Amino acid sequence: MPTFVDQTKIEVQAGKGGDGMVAFRHEKYVPNGGPAGGDGGRGGSIIFVADSGLRTLMDFRYRRKFKADNGENGRIKSQYGRAAKDLYLKVPVGTTVYDFNTDELIGDLVEKDQELVVAKGGRGGRGNIHFATSVNTAPEIAENGEPGEDRVLRLELKLLADVGLVGFPSVGKSTLLSVTTKAKPKIAAYQFTTLTPNLGMVILPDGRDFSMADLPGLIEGASQGVGLGIQFLRHVERTKVILHLISMDPNNGRTAIDDYHTIKQELKNYETDLSKKRELIVASQMDIPGAEEKLAEFKKALQKEDNSEPVYEISSVTHRGVSKLMNDTATLVAEVEKERAEQEPEITQKTKEYKYKAPQKNEFTVEKVGEHEFVVKGEQLERLVQMTNLDHQDGIIRLARRLKRLGVDDALRDKGAVNGDDVAIGKFVFEFVQ
Repeated sequence: MPTFVDQTKIEVQAGKGGDGMVAFRHEKYVPNGGPAGGDGGRGGSIIFVADSGLRTLMDFRYRRKFKADNGENGRIKSQYGRAAKDLYLKVPVGTTVYDFNTDELIGDLVEKDQELVVAKGGRGGRGNIHFATSVNTAPEIAENGEPGEDRVLRLELKLLADVGLVGFPSVGKSTLLSVTTKAKPKIAAYQFTTLTPNLGMVILPDGRDFSMADLPGLIEGASQGVGLGIQFLRHVERTKVILHLISMDPNNGRTAIDDYHTIKQELKNYETDLSKKRELIVASQMDIPGAEEKLAEFKKALQKEDNSEPVYEISSVTHRGVSKLMNDTATLVAEVEKERAEQEPEITQKTKEYKYKAPQKNEFTVEKVGEHEFVVKGEQLERLVQMTNLDHQDGIIRLARRLKRLGVDDALRDKGAVNGDDVAIGKFVFEFVQ
């Protein structure tokens, strides 16, 4: 049986943009040709695509780092470098993507073929054809390509099932799934029968259908990590309807009403209160001798608590009550879908493609790390330095002017910097001059 992987951590690095070129025309009869350095090509982005054929995040278990290609450098004769191809990674429908370090939600892939840009490729650097002016007709200035985004991501898979089966271990969830769908879960008489979620499609004679997931059994303390439940409660989040199965086996050593309250409490204690979801109460394993008496006690206990919800009596072995349960479940799923569409109409019209945009950060900090050493930190500044071609004097002069315009010189003076002090911005170190 393949391993079910529903949470993983990966690193993605988009491609760097190609460097712009410093070049000049060398034509016959044109002794002093103008600038002719082309722009670099765009780096490849990394894009997730929701694939309905995938069921787990297994593909990311052994390969954790993904890197897109860099853009091609600019060329002479004003030729642009070739853009790199984007790297598309397939993920199961139902995958939620978070930034691992900040826990920021980047996107949610809930529809087939939906795309999510998780790391954007850097733009190509400009060649010196862009920097010619009336004063400087032959500039030796070109930009390096912009670095691609480098991110550590946490992927979570939450099954996209209309209906979720919940209850204690061995209450008949897997058996019900097997007799109502074509799913073939492994079934045995031991604690935690189901080790991975199973998903099947229920198709009714009247043409209605819905997907149903059998989730590993919950026990007391599941929402705090006891047993297997906490690993799979996240899959209940997306379900529209819960079928709450309670075993009527008189020999399991538990009372039915206690089972009911225990599972309801675990659903309530989960980080997003799952107890508010619409549910049908299902008395399972009614074919076992003594089940009728236990059911009568359960109904009596519910009445004392003023709980008037109907209790569906089923036996997956004899198929007793299963047909009515499935029909009423389909009706309830349709009701919930209609309610959601009325409450959140914009969600049904949401585009299938999301694009992550990194926020622009103009702030920087100056820190004195030695008697004559300073470190300047800031996302925008470090990117500016990375994109500056420091092989040519014109590029260095341009960088110095931009740093001054951004207020770096004043900030260094405020911290006590004097002529000759070393200043580091990323890997670039220069001498401070008033």
